[in-house]
Amino acid sequence: MSDFRHRPKDNYSHEATWEQLYVLTGHWQSDILFYQEDLKFLHHLIDKYFLYLTKKENIDVILEIEVNLLDVEKQCNTLLDRINKHLQHLSELVDDPFTYVSDKFRDEHEQLEDDLAQFLKDFRQNRKEVFAITEHMIGGEELIKQLNVLHNKNN
Repeated sequence: MSDFRHRPKDNYSHEATWEQLYVLTGHWQSDILFYQEDLKFLHHLIDKYFLYLTKKENIDVILEIEVNLLDVEKQCNTLLDRINKHLQHLSELVDDPFTYVSDKFRDEHEQLEDDLAQFLKDFRQNRKEVFAITEHMIGGEELIKQLNVLHNKNN
């Protein structure tokens, strides 16, 4: 699972038509827009449960996760900008195939795809970390609720 490329075959970027690359890049754009929304959700989870932390080591872990999440968010935004420009260039290539040097443009397409694959790896790792710490905090929250119920019964 170390290769997240969406490329249908090894030399696809150099053999595909401009229209096919445009469609593939459109899928990337859609994926990145989804990941942007998912990042907002992950930030919301962290913000919601951050208030329940009292131990310094837990706060330090959350802050580290938040910093990593901000880095992934920046990576996501940069990728979206690059994908949007790439789509614009592909649109121009569909209209006039001689607009850009083909081999150079196709190499850039592959680099964008490789960067997208790296983003997906980073995103998934951060998502796992956010869910793990959130699960830990929810467990702590449930324990606090149970202790409060017991305390109220005794009083």
